[in-house]
Amino acid sequence: MNIVIKDTAEEAVRADVLVLPCFENPPSDIYADINAIIGGLIAKVINTKEFTGKHNQLTLLHAHGINASRILMIGLGKQAELTPERLRQAGGKAFSYARDLGCSDIAVSTMQFRTTLQEFAIATGAKNKQVVYFVEGGLLSLYRFEKYKKKENGKGLATLIVLDDDKGLPLKKIETVVSAVMFARDLVNTPSNDMTPTALSVAAQSLAENKKIKVKILEERDTKKEGMGAYLAVARGSAEPPKFIVLEYKGGKGAPLVLIGKAITFDSGGISIKPAEGMEKMKYDMAGGSAVLGVIKAAAALGLPVNLVGIVPATENLPSGTAFKPGDVLRAVNGLTIEIISTDAEGRLILADAIGYALKYYSPKAVIDIATLTGACSIALGNEAIAMMGNDQDLMEQVKRASEETYERVWQMPLYDEYKDYLKSDVADMKNAGGRKGSLVTAAYFLKEFAGTTPWIHLDIAGTAWNEKDKPYIPKGATGIGVRLLVTFLEGLCPAGK
Repeated sequence: MNIVIKDTAEEAVRADVLVLPCFENPPSDIYADINAIIGGLIAKVINTKEFTGKHNQLTLLHAHGINASRILMIGLGKQAELTPERLRQAGGKAFSYARDLGCSDIAVSTMQFRTTLQEFAIATGAKNKQVVYFVEGGLLSLYRFEKYKKKENGKGLATLIVLDDDKGLPLKKIETVVSAVMFARDLVNTPSNDMTPTALSVAAQSLAENKKIKVKILEERDTKKEGMGAYLAVARGSAEPPKFIVLEYKGGKGAPLVLIGKAITFDSGGISIKPAEGMEKMKYDMAGGSAVLGVIKAAAALGLPVNLVGIVPATENLPSGTAFKPGDVLRAVNGLTIEIISTDAEGRLILADAIGYALKYYSPKAVIDIATLTGACSIALGNEAIAMMGNDQDLMEQVKRASEETYERVWQMPLYDEYKDYLKSDVADMKNAGGRKGSLVTAAYFLKEFAGTTPWIHLDIAGTAWNEKDKPYIPKGATGIGVRLLVTFLEGLCPAGK
């Protein structure tokens, strides 16, 4: 999309639609200049209560006398209740509506966004001006996955004109991050017959078009040499070869931060097979891996001054005559043995070997893993928050701050030492599942044993990686969650504030 910041009057801008944001119960003389030109239409819909400015309310006006073909009024709700998230939602409603109208060029007035950044930050903790969040939500809402439809919609916005005198608005940066989110969404939404581990590795290799990113793929024979018994056991049931994907982005100095994303490109549960109902959605079990790829893509495009390693262990988890079984004992890359209680607790197995590989070869300053790990996460938090656990409180506080800025909310759960007893095995160093009680946190505690003393965070996105219905700026299907959260977290680590 071509994004232009233009200091011009609303009535002068040429566009298919001019978006006019309004707070609730606006005065009838709002947008007075343009209202006079179009014969008082704005005042009329306000006086008749056809438009009240309630949050996300839309009213379309066909007007003459101005250069824009149409006017779209969008409600922001009460000014005292304005937040970055409410702005994202309003932007999402406006942009997606304009796209569905068939508009190509859209202009956004910022006349109502006159509160200074300092004032808005004091009121809400926001890091950016109001229009930035409005545009962010708008761009995120434009995503559609229509690759497999006979007739694609074909509609799309080509140009966005923001009517403002601040040429420093970080809209290109927002567009870069949104592009990475859409990249991640595409990977997750692609059905598993096409999004195999091999296909995911090809998508990862495409990121090397940016010369700042290096990609290597460990094949099955390579992971055998490394002793990744946990990862390889999960892969045994599938005819699709596993791909252990490693990406490096060197934008700074010192030890890297390692991001690890679970990438089960289809999860049947293996021998401990899942119920048939809803199993078609288990293509989304690689949402953590897609998020890591999206973060690396965005970080390189933005030139963030940090060193990153992305590790994406990719495989399918299927039942077959060669599949691993409950009661098996596996040996992980770091030598720990694991008794298998459930083959549907496979995500922690591939993450364990990924963590072990990261510690062995990169001596990272910190590790963050992101995974659709447990159904218990959805039971505990619904679809509203990411469950976060870890062994470094300062690191988790930084992620919390990023979550407040992005509204990709995290909720910290405990990792009491007593949870170790839930994973005790009679025949191995530990079990891969500790039963139904505390299953959200025992899954994380399992990973904690592999992280050791390295600062580490686990993000369980099982409840937030997939939408069952459209939301204002997140269409039904894959959400791409984790990309904006982790990019914002990384920006907070940048000493130059780049």
